Amino acid sequence: MHPQTACKMKDKKRDLKAYDIHFAGLKDGEHLFEYQIDNHFFELFDYHEFNEVSQRVSVHLVKKSTLLELHFSSQGTVNVNCDLTDEPFDLPCEATLHLVVKFGEAYNDDNEELLILPQGEHTLSVAQYIYEMIILSVPAKRINTHAANLDEVLDTIEAFSPKELETAPDDSQTDPRWDELRKLLNK
Repeated sequence: MHPQTACKMKDKKRDLKAYDIHFAGLKDGEHLFEYQIDNHFFELFDYHEFNEVSQRVSVHLVKKSTLLELHFSSQGTVNVNCDLTDEPFDLPCEATLHLVVKFGEAYNDDNEELLILPQGEHTLSVAQYIYEMIILSVPAKRINTHAANLDEVLDTIEAFSPKELETAPDDSQTDPRWDELRKLLNK
């Protein structure tokens, strides 16, 4: 492995450690962890779909003797390009996520709402959960409804969209076989 690549991976792991919750030393009860998410966070996951990110994430942890309950919530904006105008704009995004952590023999994250950690674990990384929650909160269709020129763009789209032929049915040129059926409809 190239030394520069190894250094970048080491930096990435170090930066992701900021999202580790060391629950072993916490007392039973409620605990709050807050994170300010920006572009650097998404760079750690090699995700570059956003121009700018400003999200505040709260993780409300309830520690019980046999399990952990985590309630994630995020609120803020992501700056993306409008699908219609291709102009950047701040898209407001909110999301919530609920996760239950239990302890067992082996690690298992098959269920998106239940995580099983091996007995003896004392740390939980919430980075992946924050990443997925924010990504999934962004709609697939990104349209800036407050754009000043949105009406102009919509008019241009309408002007270039295919038109249907406007042919009104002319009763004088109808097939006489259909006239008998029309009489049945009109009764």
